[in-house]
Amino acid sequence: MNKRMRIGAVVVIAVAVISVIYFSQQPSRDSQPDAAFNDMPAWQVIKEQDPAFHKRIQDQMVVMQKEGKTEQQIIDAVQPQILKLQVGKLQHAPDENVVEYMRLNMEQTAAMQKVSDDDCFRFLYPAVKGGVNPMRVLDKSLMDRRMQADVEMMRAAAGPDRHTVTQQERDTARADVAPIMQKLAKKYGDDFQLLQNPRKGVGKEKLSCDLVQDLWGNVLDLPEERAAGVIRLAVSEM
Repeated sequence: MNKRMRIGAVVVIAVAVISVIYFSQQPSRDSQPDAAFNDMPAWQVIKEQDPAFHKRIQDQMVVMQKEGKTEQQIIDAVQPQILKLQVGKLQHAPDENVVEYMRLNMEQTAAMQKVSDDDCFRFLYPAVKGGVNPMRVLDKSLMDRRMQADVEMMRAAAGPDRHTVTQQERDTARADVAPIMQKLAKKYGDDFQLLQNPRKGVGKEKLSCDLVQDLWGNVLDLPEERAAGVIRLAVSEM
């Protein structure tokens, strides 16, 4: 799998964590995270399916809050752990859930770009220019749909229709990726490297956001089964 494809997958999946951390900061720094998380279905699913992981993250956030860490510092610390959990879930979620999960990621990205190209870039690449919390910027109905997709994906991954990735699926995904990457390389020229090195996107925020959406738009144009295969392959090699 091309490194650019892997980075593109990290970008759009990792932003889901920001919603989790947002709720951990409400209503006050001294409150227990669970009190605020009760209204967040995805967090409750994590608690049900992996209570040890849930407690570890909860304890870590409590400690960091007491230490006076900022929201972004907590995001940076917790994000890789939740990302790893979600990547594992995507491997076993049915095709329709995987595709819907990515489709809503892209809908979020497009909505963020309507706010501004800079906000979109910060949303996708918080490590480059500093992040932006979508819960404070985007429409609540969109965020609710995004979080519901998270819930449905995680539940489906543990349900009776649990998916098993085969070598044939992976081979087909690699074959599907090649023409997409060739098409984008021809379209964007030297700027295609922005997928691999987003730091070069500073000053080219609109182009960077367009490129990520173009990449995944092409993937989502594939038949559902094949699109899901590409998404699973991309995140499995992060």
